Amino acid sequence: MTNPRQLAFIALRDVHKGAYADVALDKVLQKVSLPDNDRRLVTELVYGSVRRQRTLDTLIDQLAKKKSHQQPLDLRTILHLGFYQLRYQERIPASAAVNTTVQLAKENGFSGLTGFVNGLLRQYLRKAGGQGSREAEEKNSLLLPHSPLPHFDPLQLPENPVERLGILHSFPDWIIQVWLEQLGLVETEQLCEWMNQSPTIDLRINPLCNSIEEVEAALQSVGILVRRIPHLPQALRFIGNTGSIQKLPGFKEGWWTVQDGSAQLVSHLLDPQPGEVVIDACAAPGGKTTHMAELMADKGKIWACDRTPSRLRKLQENSQRLNLQSIQIHTGDSRHFNQFQNTADRVLLDAPCSGLGTMHRHADARWRQTPESVRELSVLQKELITHTSTFVKPGGVLVYATCTLHPAENEEVISAFLAESPDWQIESPKGFELPDSAHNTPQGWFKVWPHRQDMDGFFMVRLRKTNNSE
Repeated sequence: MTNPRQLAFIALRDVHKGAYADVALDKVLQKVSLPDNDRRLVTELVYGSVRRQRTLDTLIDQLAKKKSHQQPLDLRTILHLGFYQLRYQERIPASAAVNTTVQLAKENGFSGLTGFVNGLLRQYLRKAGGQGSREAEEKNSLLLPHSPLPHFDPLQLPENPVERLGILHSFPDWIIQVWLEQLGLVETEQLCEWMNQSPTIDLRINPLCNSIEEVEAALQSVGILVRRIPHLPQALRFIGNTGSIQKLPGFKEGWWTVQDGSAQLVSHLLDPQPGEVVIDACAAPGGKTTHMAELMADKGKIWACDRTPSRLRKLQENSQRLNLQSIQIHTGDSRHFNQFQNTADRVLLDAPCSGLGTMHRHADARWRQTPESVRELSVLQKELITHTSTFVKPGGVLVYATCTLHPAENEEVISAFLAESPDWQIESPKGFELPDSAHNTPQGWFKVWPHRQDMDGFFMVRLRKTNNSE
């Protein structure tokens, strides 16, 4: 079976039963051999339908007699696929989107409801053509997501800004609220739009075995376009499609690895030096660990700690591919290690977090996290920083970093730690440059906002332990 829409439906059915979107997608793609453009279509339909779930459900709520949660789950999934193509896929003709969705209903146990599916999608198209009531049209008229002309948007939006942005851009209200409090309305909308784009792929060249110029030339020789990222000396960003990453020149040889620009900033902020002892307290899957080894010219020792053996195996594979010798793996929970007290020149605590800065990469993250899960994570983060700070020698450095944009996991964790730890202070590093307009706050911590810097959302702060610490 190689019908891309049927494959997308099967993957989405798994997602709606609780599977992670990337796992469900991999499972269906591994079973078939598809041309690249069909693989891209399946990927787009799965990730897009998951990302836009709230918007798609609202369309069903507003256009059908039964609300989305009252529809049979598989039928709701089929309707998501239809509405997603109509609303967000300009390359797919409306007639093809409608006909293939009707066909999906017929082939998946809903042959008696093909008229309903056809009618609902065509109702959307009629309304999009401007055939709403005059009053509603004036209130709701805007550019459809990919329309060159003003059309009537069939999606009716509430006045309340939190709900309006949540429905239009498909986020839970609580996430919109967290961003509005930090950014205001205009930038929150820009951030929502950024998070709904397909993610870019950055790579980090390994300077121990190659130069950025040589990697650029090798990729260009096979028609792969890249560009450099300002202030990141090892970073290249792919432009356009790459095909299978593992088949690109230099991957097997360890010339480079995939790592977003924001994540690369973290190791530069830590600034580990050759010959030092460094502890990476939550290391897996190892992007930052291997980066630190490269920055140290693979001289010294890095203890890579993590409690998940399967993810540590990934770290081991990566360090072998990059031909790095200085990394020692230590399995377990860093909150319970006592053997590292006062042993490290530098510690990186890349803390487990809600991942609100990387939701464009993880289509379902916005639906998995809750205010309660954020509260639980902030307790864990405070426990981790309290304990891992004891690993640092007097005069040493700790960098705390997350890929979230929630103050409870960032500013509040650091403020609470500093209030209880008089022998620690924030240090502004010399010679550390952030990408243009990145947010170096008066307090001394750094925030990368995706819509401003065009890279993953991150928080990072460098802390120095005073020499007179016990």
